[in-house]
Amino acid sequence: MGDKPPTSLPATPPPSARAPTQGITLDETMQALEKAGTAQTRAIYARHGIGANMFGVSYATLAAFAKKVRLNQSLAEALWETGNHDARVLATMVADPRRIASRMLDAWARSMDNTTLAAAVAKLAARTPFAKEKTDRWSHLPAELVGQAGWDLLCQLALGDAELPDAYFEQRLATIERDIHTRKNRVRYAMNNAVISIGMRNPALQKAALAAAKRIGPVEVDHGETDIRTPDVAASIARAAAQGAAGPHGTKQG
Repeated sequence: MGDKPPTSLPATPPPSARAPTQGITLDETMQALEKAGTAQTRAIYARHGIGANMFGVSYATLAAFAKKVRLNQSLAEALWETGNHDARVLATMVADPRRIASRMLDAWARSMDNTTLAAAVAKLAARTPFAKEKTDRWSHLPAELVGQAGWDLLCQLALGDAELPDAYFEQRLATIERDIHTRKNRVRYAMNNAVISIGMRNPALQKAALAAAKRIGPVEVDHGETDIRTPDVAASIARAAAQGAAGPHGTKQG
């Protein structure tokens, strides 16, 4: 539908000289994360495909830690470079969306190694000035986790960016309808979620999303050993409407 799919992300930017981290140091942060990890959380994360380089820190604990640290771009970059899962998730929470470079986000997207991290990077990208640029690019790329992040980012924009016109989301619905059954596993899941998010934006897009979902039919996603289920689009949109969910303009559905 006019979308020109790129084939790869830009090359990784050269390492930049970083100013000393203000406040808490990387070593102190890593020690705190290690102390906060639990065997139970590590087991849960492992079922979700997260590798052994993790401490097993709950998201609630990471969010509380991020609130204390606040935005700290130099610390975020140092955390990401450790390769540790918990440190990388925290990096997405404390990265400064006004300071992180577009090429740095691409580098992070390229080095993601699990679906949880892809969602976290998408959430960070949604707060940056180049959010639309990233969803338009990442969502077309063949790498599964980058593609997932691109569509996860579109979900964020559908629910949070009041400036984008309905025509933009109608075009993305057409792309989903055309491609969803041929994309990789986690990309299909993210695309299905994008249909739901678009349908929650306003009544006109709700109608368009429901019609698209009907034509798409069931979406098959392998969730491995987790208890995650692929949400039904119509039921999810109806549930949001019943709960009075509002799109970015404050327009309630239903």
